[in-house]
Amino acid sequence: MRVGLVLGAGGSVGVAYHGAVLAALHDATGWDARDAELIVGTSAGSITAAMLRAGVAAGDLRAISEGTPLSPEGSDLAELGRPRRPKPSAAQFLSVRPLADPRAAFWGITHPHSFPPAALLAALMPAGRVPTEAISDGINAVYAGGWPERPLWLNAVCLRDGARVVFGRDGGHESEVGDAVAASCAIPGYFRPVEIGGRRYVDGGVRSMVNLDVVAGLGLDLVVVSSPMTSASTRPTLAPGRLLRRPLRARLHAEVSALRRSGVRVMTIEPGRRVAAAMGLNPMDARLRGRVSRVGYASTMQWLAEHDAGRTLAGLLSGLATAGGAGLTAGGTGTASGSVAV
Repeated sequence: MRVGLVLGAGGSVGVAYHGAVLAALHDATGWDARDAELIVGTSAGSITAAMLRAGVAAGDLRAISEGTPLSPEGSDLAELGRPRRPKPSAAQFLSVRPLADPRAAFWGITHPHSFPPAALLAALMPAGRVPTEAISDGINAVYAGGWPERPLWLNAVCLRDGARVVFGRDGGHESEVGDAVAASCAIPGYFRPVEIGGRRYVDGGVRSMVNLDVVAGLGLDLVVVSSPMTSASTRPTLAPGRLLRRPLRARLHAEVSALRRSGVRVMTIEPGRRVAAAMGLNPMDARLRGRVSRVGYASTMQWLAEHDAGRTLAGLLSGLATAGGAGLTAGGTGTASGSVAV
């Protein structure tokens, strides 16, 4: 049976969350995320997706965030190169900065019905100054100019026309893996747009934090989603972090509903209250990665053991890991969401 893995945006803490979730899934069920038929990544999710396809195990992704020893295999890959955290300077933000793309901004203003609003906002923002080579160089070193044999799709947005581009899928957008990852991560106004093939690209989260719709119509039997920027909780709240997550959750679940209607079983894993609190309000704060990873791992393990939806997902993945997919039923539908706050 064919399983797709979709990894959403989330900054430095999002990378830590993905590693924690995937490590918990492996430890609880035996399922290895590297075996997914298709891996789709947006922004932080693109980093995790590329590392998985390079052969980095979920346990090593977790170890990187928590600063614990890596496996021998993970250590070998880390020696070759892995993405680093860019270190912005005050001068990069205090200097006078032009619009990210004046031509795109003019076109978007004069043709509002043909230019996505979020992409127009990205074009109107001051150009980001933080370089992305710290992200791309290590990944490019691992892949040595090639792409993995198994499908890896990385989402970015073209500044010129506001269109989403899925590197690894769309023709005519040749790129090295590391450059595609950097483009997917290039937060408008923060990172410098990434130029590939004469076009400039920014964060795929400009269009959607998850971009779940790209997996529609592929014949997948199960899609597992890790979404760091949304929230498992539906309780009303005035907490700033939860208020920011609510519209993102609504967008995600609209995408989930659309995919379910096409007959695909979708399971979403989202931060509960304790995990969201550990993430704080600044997703780029790398100092929080260790705590986010530890809390995210414990939360996901508890959800898999105690929540109905979690037990369902654990059963599906356990069956897949032990019986070559015997635990899945083709064409099944359903949804699960949320990591229990612990």
